[in-house]
Amino acid sequence: MLTQACKKQILAIQQENVIFEEPMKRHTSFQIGGPAEVFIEPASPESFADFVRFFRLESVPYVVIGAGSNLLVGDKGIRGAVLKTGKAFNFLQKEENKIIAGSGVPLSKLANFAAKHSLSGLEFASGIPGLFGGAVYMNAGAYGGEMKDVVVKTHYLDENGEFRTVSGDEHGFAYRSSIFAGGSKYIFSGELLLNPGNEEEIIKQMKELNRRRKEKQPLEYPSAGSTFKRPEGYFAAKLIEDAGLKGLSVGGACVSEKHAGFVINKTGTATAEDVRRLIEKIRQVVLQRFGVDLQCEVKQIGEF
Repeated sequence: MLTQACKKQILAIQQENVIFEEPMKRHTSFQIGGPAEVFIEPASPESFADFVRFFRLESVPYVVIGAGSNLLVGDKGIRGAVLKTGKAFNFLQKEENKIIAGSGVPLSKLANFAAKHSLSGLEFASGIPGLFGGAVYMNAGAYGGEMKDVVVKTHYLDENGEFRTVSGDEHGFAYRSSIFAGGSKYIFSGELLLNPGNEEEIIKQMKELNRRRKEKQPLEYPSAGSTFKRPEGYFAAKLIEDAGLKGLSVGGACVSEKHAGFVINKTGTATAEDVRRLIEKIRQVVLQRFGVDLQCEVKQIGEF
């Protein structure tokens, strides 16, 4: 529990965009999650750094989130603080064939910005939910493209609260991973190198990819996107479908009948525990039937 003294110190760092006991279901695409003791949208990178240093000094637990599009927050909420990379990190700038983007820029906005300036290479990202920072964090990808193909430099806050930069191979990009995954490095902005292209053709390709996404994925329901990582040599959705698990539900959580790779909050009232139990059931059945141990792609935080 945050002490009154701690709450006062938090408000001394920043008055606005600080909310106590904020329901996290308002900040995740699953629309699930109990309250955070304190929810903060830092007003600037410097304010963000001040909060990180303060929380470490005072041993206050904290997590950093973006759009919450790949998160499952426990029903009992989050002890300590949640820092959200919001408006202060939502900026874009073009320099010849490069785009400088803040970590809080939605991927759809970033892709549209590139298209408007006749820059190709981000078409794959136009329909991916979430923010640029989260996409770099997990090397997000779709339709044959990944962030590693376009990101050339990233500016971040390190474990000691110092501003740092990595370039090229220093990102450690791998399948749904980077040097930022699972650590205490927080992305502030990045640089993308794109290719000159034709605006009309770029937009046409983006529309086609988004049409395919809408046709195949259950975008009408709250979810966290693809639930499982792609196992080597297989496709998670096909394994789940072949196991006869389409439509399987636990409470309000359900395996989508449109795309078996998605666990959805079908009723809008699913709990985090419903989702966790369903994920575990899927893993057990697929392991028993096919000997493949599916790994969950959705990050789980908070108390369940």
